[in-house]
Amino acid sequence: MPTYFYTAKSQDGKEKSGRIEAASERELAQQLRQGGYFLTFVAVEGGQESAASRKIFFRIFNSVPMVEKMIFARHLSTMIRAGLPMDRGLRVLSAQSKNPRFRQVLTEIERGIRGGKSFSVSLAEYPDVFPELFISMVRVGETTGRLDEVLMTLTIQMEKDYELRSKIRGAMVYPAIILSVMVAVGILMMVMVVPKLASAFQEMNLSLPLTTSIVIGVSQFLSNHLILGMALFVFIVVLIKVSMKTESGKKSLDFVFLNLPLISDLSRKINAALFARNFSAMVDAGVPINQALKIVANTMSNSFFRESLLIIAEGIQKGESLSSLLRQFSGLYPAMVVQMVEVGETTGSLSDTLRNLAEFYEQEINHVTKNLSTVIEPILMVIIGVAVGFFAISIIQPIYSLVGQM
Repeated sequence: MPTYFYTAKSQDGKEKSGRIEAASERELAQQLRQGGYFLTFVAVEGGQESAASRKIFFRIFNSVPMVEKMIFARHLSTMIRAGLPMDRGLRVLSAQSKNPRFRQVLTEIERGIRGGKSFSVSLAEYPDVFPELFISMVRVGETTGRLDEVLMTLTIQMEKDYELRSKIRGAMVYPAIILSVMVAVGILMMVMVVPKLASAFQEMNLSLPLTTSIVIGVSQFLSNHLILGMALFVFIVVLIKVSMKTESGKKSLDFVFLNLPLISDLSRKINAALFARNFSAMVDAGVPINQALKIVANTMSNSFFRESLLIIAEGIQKGESLSSLLRQFSGLYPAMVVQMVEVGETTGSLSDTLRNLAEFYEQEINHVTKNLSTVIEPILMVIIGVAVGFFAISIIQPIYSLVGQM
């Protein structure tokens, strides 16, 4: 039997990797599932790339958009409600999908169902396409016989999540364009204008101040080593991206988001909305609260929120109330979250309360993102002003020195 190198993830977010002998990747995935882990990467030891590792490559260059999954969940819910057999519904949706990767996945899931597998087990074989929350809710839907309702709930949850992320990305477009133009203009000035001024200063034999020497030094480097400079810039960007994927890098970035003025309040509201929306969907589907918290923890974008939910899940197992546990993390969760959860626990309508809470924070985020450009604009103007001022002073100082000597 071949030896596989694998990476797997548990429901509470723990990762493990190792080597194991198995007859096939499918058998390996089944072994890991029995131990409470989902396979995320696998490769045959000895340098040969397996089908699953090719899936990882395929995922990078041909990932499944959120919109495809939203359409899939909505249409499948309608088909199940209409009494259409699952395998036939999947065949229809596979033929309709415009994404090659998703079409292939749906075809394989259909084949698995015809082979006697449950829908949730078939979905679990594609953790790169279907998140843990999706799989867990489908499993609950199968158990309770409410799969069509669960799929519709998932559709609404994904639509809200997609809308939220789109608004945040949209709010970042303007600052990104302004900064990109500023960098491009700065490089052009350094490569085309500053060298001519530097030659003029050299001919005049002027004593250059420190700021001017810095500008000319950067200009000479870019003029003589433009390709090296660009390569260095790309290397720094890649290095930052790679470091942000490490646990310490993510924590550092999350800490900045939670403590940076203007950003911190928005970050808390975004995570509060994600928590309330996803948790309400899990509770509404009938998932036990401690299990729901562990699953929702893996959907959180901020590592501090993720860790807090795992700690809260442990507290729930010990018999503590959700509101009292949330109150211990008052630095993360707004007071309104704790108060509303307490009301939901008291009245027995936790799911509805969480849904209302999610809608409230989504409206708040919508309001903030609409006004974000008006807040960011002055900050950008200050940054541009400082950059232009530094450049202008660096160039004007030697000229004033020359005038003073005359």
